[in-house]
Amino acid sequence: MLSFNRMMTALNLLEDWNPIKEALHMLKSDRKKEMWMTETNKAIIIGGGIAGKLAARVLSDKFKEVIILEKDQKSMDPTPRKGARQGEHLHALLHAGQYGMEELFPGITEKFYSSGAIKINSTMDLSWYHHGGWKLRYDGGYTTTLQTRPHLEYHIEQYIEQIPNITSKYQVTVKNFLYQTDEYRINGVEIQLPNKKTEQIYADLIVDTSGATSLTSTWLHKKGITIPQEKVEIGLTYVSQKFNLPEDPKRDWKIKLIYPNPPQEKVGGTISKVEGDQYIVTMIGYLNAISEKEIIKKDDGFLELAKKLPKLDIYHELLHATPLTKPSIYRVPQIKWKRIDKVKAFPSGLLLMGDTICRIDPVFGQGMSIAVLEALALQKILQEQKGSLQETITAFHNKVAKIIAPIWKMVITEDFRYPDIIGKKPIELKIQQWYAKQIYLLSTEKRDIYDHFIKVMNLVEPISFLMKPRILGSVLRLRRIFVK
Repeated sequence: MLSFNRMMTALNLLEDWNPIKEALHMLKSDRKKEMWMTETNKAIIIGGGIAGKLAARVLSDKFKEVIILEKDQKSMDPTPRKGARQGEHLHALLHAGQYGMEELFPGITEKFYSSGAIKINSTMDLSWYHHGGWKLRYDGGYTTTLQTRPHLEYHIEQYIEQIPNITSKYQVTVKNFLYQTDEYRINGVEIQLPNKKTEQIYADLIVDTSGATSLTSTWLHKKGITIPQEKVEIGLTYVSQKFNLPEDPKRDWKIKLIYPNPPQEKVGGTISKVEGDQYIVTMIGYLNAISEKEIIKKDDGFLELAKKLPKLDIYHELLHATPLTKPSIYRVPQIKWKRIDKVKAFPSGLLLMGDTICRIDPVFGQGMSIAVLEALALQKILQEQKGSLQETITAFHNKVAKIIAPIWKMVITEDFRYPDIIGKKPIELKIQQWYAKQIYLLSTEKRDIYDHFIKVMNLVEPISFLMKPRILGSVLRLRRIFVK
């Protein structure tokens, strides 16, 4: 009796017989589906950051072996990683991200709190100056967790280490993809070990979560595969520093956010309590408004920067604060959304996730929460998908585009308030900016509108939530219609 492979070879010789070619294609497809659904399989994840860990957690339910390849050393405690230069700056896990994180890692929220993270009332403990006005403060019934990124990432890693079919390899650099030209498929990676030796690892699925400068972009370009992109040049600079603050009975907040009012103001800042009874202060400046040299060369450079904020609240706090670290600087010249969902000739076996697909403006604190939403989407698709592995990948990339689209639209609506920011502007931009501005202003005096706005900002509700007839009526009734 002929083996399956020998039968394939024999049938492939009959190139001109279309009925046999069609039957053969169906036979191959059915066999691949059967293999995907029943055989032992392996997944490789490039990048052991938050998105990589989230992907590993989800894939461990479906794949019998999951390998994380991380270029950094293993973290022995919650300290910033060299490969995550943004780790020293303020991060936020929005409500949708926090709920999703708990769903993926049951009990992790309590782990955060028991090891020092700060639990706050989202609307009571946040003091927020936004577009020229202070938001209302009240008990809205929502909670938020304040912590540093290393603290959050460390606890995720502790959870990952308890999953027996996940293996992490550290100080490993992925040099190239292993590619099957005849099947147009990536089936592994070539890695460089700490001793500089190279090794090849094969797998059914390769997941790239290594970030905006990933191997995938370069590799696809060399193969002549063009990825449509949406790109906006924002010239953003982050400067952060940790402090101890003296006790102050008048301090009635846990986090204070001073947002610039575009287009006149380009510098904003946030001061947030984090674990260890410390405070992290992060300054942001659009369009290269922050001089890195002044921050580094001057002993009081960070304090002088705080003087440039629209309100001097953070400056006054820092006058009596004790620095715990030196200022750390991180630049985000541009934000970029790679439209993988629009690439028709995308190679099989490769899935992208996190910043590898979309690097969003970090000022809005949505990056980690988007990664959580993507992980939940992947989990659902894996649970429901009955087709081939490639159909699963395609379905995921299409779903990610639907997750990112409204968030991207919301972010660039704000970024384009600065006329000098370069990028493709939506036709309806002026109307969107006007309407959003009214929501911001009304949320300083109308609790129900602020409550709706908070849910949208925290990715719990879609942006259409702010277009409810009652909200729309408030905007049109209380604010004179004009377009600046």
